[in-house]
Amino acid sequence: MQLSEAVAIGGYFRLVPLVVFFPIIGLLLNILLGRRLSEKGVGAIASLASGASFLVGVLQAISLTGNPEGVTVPFLEWIKIGALEIPWSFRVDTLSVTMMLVVAGVGTLIHIYAIGYMHEDVRINGDPGRYPRFFVYLNLFIAAMMVLVSASNYLMLFVGWEGVGLCSYLLIGFWFDKGKDGIGNALAAKKAFVVNRIGDFGFLIAALLLFWTFGSFDFQHIFSLVPQFAEAKPGILLAITLFMLLGVTGKSAQIPLFVWLPDAMAGPTPVSALIHAATMVTAGVYLVARSHPLYGAVPLAQNTVALVGGLTALLAATIAVGQFDIKKVLAYSTISQLGFMVAAVGMGAFTAGMFHLVTHAFFKALLFLSAGSVIQGVEHGLHALEHSSAQKENAEQPSTDSPEHTFDPQDMRNMGGLRQRMSITFWVYLIGAVALAGIPPLAGFWSKDEILAEATQLNPLVYILLTVAAFFTAFYMGRQVLMVFFGKARSEPAAHAQENPPLMTVPLMILGVLSLVGGFLNFPSLDTLSGWLEQTIHPIEASGSVLAGFNPLVAIISTLLAVTGIAIAWYLYRVLVSRQPGIPLGKRQDDPLRALLGPVFTGMEHKWWVDEIYHALVVNPYVAASRFLAEVVDGRFWHDWFHDILIAGGYRLISQVLSEPIDLGIIDWIANGLADITKGASASLRRIQTGFVSNYALAIFLGVVAIIGYLLLR
Repeated sequence: MQLSEAVAIGGYFRLVPLVVFFPIIGLLLNILLGRRLSEKGVGAIASLASGASFLVGVLQAISLTGNPEGVTVPFLEWIKIGALEIPWSFRVDTLSVTMMLVVAGVGTLIHIYAIGYMHEDVRINGDPGRYPRFFVYLNLFIAAMMVLVSASNYLMLFVGWEGVGLCSYLLIGFWFDKGKDGIGNALAAKKAFVVNRIGDFGFLIAALLLFWTFGSFDFQHIFSLVPQFAEAKPGILLAITLFMLLGVTGKSAQIPLFVWLPDAMAGPTPVSALIHAATMVTAGVYLVARSHPLYGAVPLAQNTVALVGGLTALLAATIAVGQFDIKKVLAYSTISQLGFMVAAVGMGAFTAGMFHLVTHAFFKALLFLSAGSVIQGVEHGLHALEHSSAQKENAEQPSTDSPEHTFDPQDMRNMGGLRQRMSITFWVYLIGAVALAGIPPLAGFWSKDEILAEATQLNPLVYILLTVAAFFTAFYMGRQVLMVFFGKARSEPAAHAQENPPLMTVPLMILGVLSLVGGFLNFPSLDTLSGWLEQTIHPIEASGSVLAGFNPLVAIISTLLAVTGIAIAWYLYRVLVSRQPGIPLGKRQDDPLRALLGPVFTGMEHKWWVDEIYHALVVNPYVAASRFLAEVVDGRFWHDWFHDILIAGGYRLISQVLSEPIDLGIIDWIANGLADITKGASASLRRIQTGFVSNYALAIFLGVVAIIGYLLLR
C-alpha cells in the first residue's frame, strides 16, 4: 500500500514515522545543546521527545478505529538489489500500536523520573558531565524500540532488535568505571552484549531461513503463504520457529540465556525500569506474538516455547526468594514474569500474553522506580550522616564510613523502617508489590489469571509450573516489602532516610494508578484489549482453542496461594523476627529462611549456581582455549617457533650462506679480481705515458709504418 493510499483510508497514518523520529530529534538536540543547557532543560527535551512519540501512537490508535485491519505505510526505499526490494515501511495495526503506546507511555514517565534521579546519581558517582549523555541514550533506546515494533518486515525488525541491544550495552555500562575493581559495571554490560549476540544469531538464522523459504521478509507476504508451507515443508517452519525461540531467550531472558538480566542492574535505576518494563525484554514476547501464524502452524514449537516460559517462570521465582539486593529481587521477578508471557504466547494465548505485557509494564516500572527512590532515600540518609560527622571536630566516625566499600544502599538487610520516613514511596511500592503478587482487583491479578485460565485448557503442565511460580512471587514480594519498609531501621542511613522530590514521586503515583486500574483494560465482561488485539491476532486463535476468559476456580486458587505466600512472609519476617532479640544498627540480621530451608535457601541465594555452571561449562573452557590459542598456538608455536625460528631463523641462515660463501666468496672475488686486473693493466699502460711529444710522434710514425707494411705484405 502506497503512502497516498494509506492517507486515503483516513486518519493519521502518514504521521507514523514520527514515532521513531521524535526521539531521534530529542537525542540530536541534546547532543548539540546538552552541554549548554541546564539539567532540567536536557531532561525536558528528552521527555518531550518521548511524549511526542506517545502522542503519535495515540493518533495511530484513533486512526485504527476506522481501519481495524491495519495498514502498511511506506517510508523510503532501503535495499534494492536487482529484483530484491526491501523498503523501510511501517506496519500500523492493533498489535504494533499497543506496543507503541506501552513503550512511549511508560518510557515518558521513566524519562521524567530520571530528571530527578540522575541529578543525584551523577553527583554520587562524581561525574555530573555525563548527565546529557544519559538522556541521549534513553531517547536512542525509545527510537530503537519503536523501529522494532513498527517494522513491517523481519529485516527491519532485526534492525530495531540490534538497536535495543546496543542501547542496553551503553546504559548498563553507563558507569563503566564503577563496580567491583573499577570494571564491574563494564563486565556486566559486556555480559549482556555477548549473551544477546547468541540469541541474535538465532533470530538472524530464522530471518534468513524465512527469506530462503518465502522469498521475502514481509510479514503479510510470509503469513499468507504459511498454510501451504505448513503442509509442504513443516520441517523448515519448525527450524524457523525454534531458531526464533533462541532469539527470544536472549532478548526476553529465558532459559538458557537469562543470566545477563540480573547483571543489568549495574545501570542506573531508570535504565533497569526501561529495560525490564517497557523496552528490550518485551521484544521477544512481541516477536512471538507478531509471528503467531508461524507458531500456530507448528505445534511442537508452540509447546517448546510454552515449556521454556513455564520453567523460566518457576526457576527465576525461586531465585528471587533468596536475594538480598532490592533490584536483584525485581530482576529475577522480571525474568519470572516474562516466563508467564512467553508461556502464554507459546501456548497460543497471544492476547493473554500481551495483556500481561501491558500490565507488567505498569507495575514493574513502578517497582523499579520505587526501588530507585528507596536507594536514593537511604543514600540521602548516608550523606546526611557523613555531613553531620564532618562538622564535628574529633567526633567518632560512623560505622558506615567508606560507603563504597562497607555499606550497600541496595541491600535490604541495611533497610527496614522506611514506611514512616518514605511514606509516598512505601504506598506506591505496596501497590506495585500487590499487583505483582496477583491480588485482586489490581492489574496483575487479571492478566496473570487470564494466562493461568488459558493454561488449564492448552497446557496443564505449564499451568502447574506457573501456579507454583505465582505462589513464590507473592512470597518474595511480601518478603521484600517487609524487609524494606517494616520493623526497625537496621542501619543508621536507613534511620535517616529521606523522601525524594515530587519530580520522582509524581511519576510513581501515575504508575500506581495504572497498576490499580490497568486490569480493566481487559476486564472479563468488557474484553476491551481482547477485542482490540483480535483485529490482528484473532485468526490464529480462532483456528486453535477457544479463549478461556475468566475462570473463577483458577482465580480462587491463585488468590489463595498468593495470600498464603504473603501470610508466610508476614510470619517469618514480621512475627518471627520481632521475637528475636534486638540487633544493633549496622549489624545484619540473617534471613529466617536459612534456618528453615538450609541448603535449599543457600541454592536460592547463590542463584542455583547457574553462573558458576556456565563458567565451568562454557566460560572457563572458552578462556582456557583462548589462553591456549594465545599463549601456545599463537605465542609459542606461531610467533616463537614458526615466525622466530622457522621463518626468521631460516632467513638468517640463508642470508648467512648468501652473504659469506656466495657474496663474499664468489661475487666479491670476481669483482675484486676484475679490479685487480684493471689495476695491473693500468699500471702497465702507465709506463708508456712519458709526457714527451717526440716519443708520441715516434710512436705514431712507427704505427703508420707498421700499417703500411702490413698492407704491402698482404
